[in-house]
Amino acid sequence: MAHRLPPDPADRVRCAWAGTDPLYRAYHDREWGVPLHDDRRLFELLCLEGAQAGLAWITILRKRAGYRRAFDRFDPRKVAGYGAAKVRSLLADSGIVRNRLKVRGAVQNAQAFLALRAELGSFDAFLWGFVGGAPRENAWRSLKDVPARTPESDALSRALRQHGFTFVGSTICYAFMQAAGLVNDHIVDCFRHREVAGLRGRGGPPKPLARTPPTRRERP
Repeated sequence: MAHRLPPDPADRVRCAWAGTDPLYRAYHDREWGVPLHDDRRLFELLCLEGAQAGLAWITILRKRAGYRRAFDRFDPRKVAGYGAAKVRSLLADSGIVRNRLKVRGAVQNAQAFLALRAELGSFDAFLWGFVGGAPRENAWRSLKDVPARTPESDALSRALRQHGFTFVGSTICYAFMQAAGLVNDHIVDCFRHREVAGLRGRGGPPKPLARTPPTRRERP
């Protein structure tokens, strides 16, 4: 009796947005939706989501190596200390999106990130508090069912702005939450939906904060 071969990765059912670009597919297959708890990596992702505003995510993926080089691998202490000369050099760097507001926004966000962490102890725990410390498992049937924002992303956006962050509108925050695994928004037929759901709880829940995010939610 012949053994059935496993499906070739190219033949797997994926979320429609992954398309056919190999870089996009690799990101979808290996990173998107995986629960993220490392503060530096969360800071990097928040900066990149802000840089995407008005652009396609594939544009940022293609420039991600350039961003990591230009922004000192998103070390928040280094980025927070960038002065006018460093900002000018960044605006001349073709390896990133050369938008003055976005570059300055990354510096502002690094400063806000450090201040928030000094106050609360952990950006990770602050962030995951908006979903109760565990990923929200959704069951969307198609891309058109996936929302662009939610009450949780609205609340996160408000809280980040109160802490001095910029480029953190609700739609940016929801894209950030999807990418960082706070929600599992792979469609149910996507081969990654079950795999990502299986990662739930790994690494343990975030440590509790001295002050928790607001629990009352308002619909957009």
